[in-house]
Amino acid sequence: MARLMAIPEAGRGVDWLRSALQVAVELELSTIPPYLCGWWSITDRSSQAARLIRRIIDDEMYHLGVVCNLLVAVGGQPRIRAAAPIYPGPLPGSVRDGVTVYLSGLTKSLVHMMMAIEAPEEPLALSDSATHTVGDFYAAMLDGFRTVAPQLSARGQLTARIGSDDLRPVETLLDAERSIDVIREQGEGTSSSPADSFTDDHPAHYYAFAEIYHGRQLRQTTDGWTFTGAPVPFPDARPMARVPAGGWSRPSASVQQLLDRFDNTYTTVLASLDGAWADGGPRALGAAIHAMRALEEPAVRLMETGIPGTRSTYGPQFHPLS
Repeated sequence: MARLMAIPEAGRGVDWLRSALQVAVELELSTIPPYLCGWWSITDRSSQAARLIRRIIDDEMYHLGVVCNLLVAVGGQPRIRAAAPIYPGPLPGSVRDGVTVYLSGLTKSLVHMMMAIEAPEEPLALSDSATHTVGDFYAAMLDGFRTVAPQLSARGQLTARIGSDDLRPVETLLDAERSIDVIREQGEGTSSSPADSFTDDHPAHYYAFAEIYHGRQLRQTTDGWTFTGAPVPFPDARPMARVPAGGWSRPSASVQQLLDRFDNTYTTVLASLDGAWADGGPRALGAAIHAMRALEEPAVRLMETGIPGTRSTYGPQFHPLS
């Protein structure tokens, strides 16, 4: 991302947009596995924290669909399976440089990492800030679309209902602007996100994670935005340990069988997503969604299997097959 952002605006043509959008594909994909692990680990799915995280996962899947449609609109081809991240590791494109993304059950440390991923340029409630935020990157892409005004094609784009959002083809510059604005407002956001989002009781991702972290809803007071609202209890969670670099060491045969089953299904998800934006259309996208739902059962079984000599449990590694 630093390389792309270093190119002067006058030199950002259609090829720049395609490269930036592929980084966006990688970036959106990289957030889904750690968020899924956090959600899967929660024992009470009706808890407020579980509902907040589930909504965010749906949003991230929608964002992935949006950037894939945008990339196809400018004549590119999303590379999803090839973009599968390795955990633990940095965010793609050196976004939020210094943040290590890892897989584990839900803990305050994991929630803090999620906040670091989603932190906007000017958080209203916390002082965390950094250069090269996700919001910066999407703002640059938005400027690129406005400057280049590329010819957009709907061929190969997909239409689907993802969570509470409707994925639609991007056919005009206004469509592109709206799509990018939605991604920024829902997640990585702008400084106005809490005020805008709280009108429908859906805080932007950063603030939703912060509510879980602080144990209180974010509310505007005479002192500004503070976490002084209604309680958000931290949920009980299965004690999935952090997946180490290279994966679990010498697991038992039964654990390895679950790991292999999960990774086989994960590979199917990625391959089906690739196919969906390569003329596979709705049928391939449906296959990806079906396979993604099948990930939960082996993941939870792993999270309920103790690691010998510890109080922690295993969890999925998200290792796609080569």
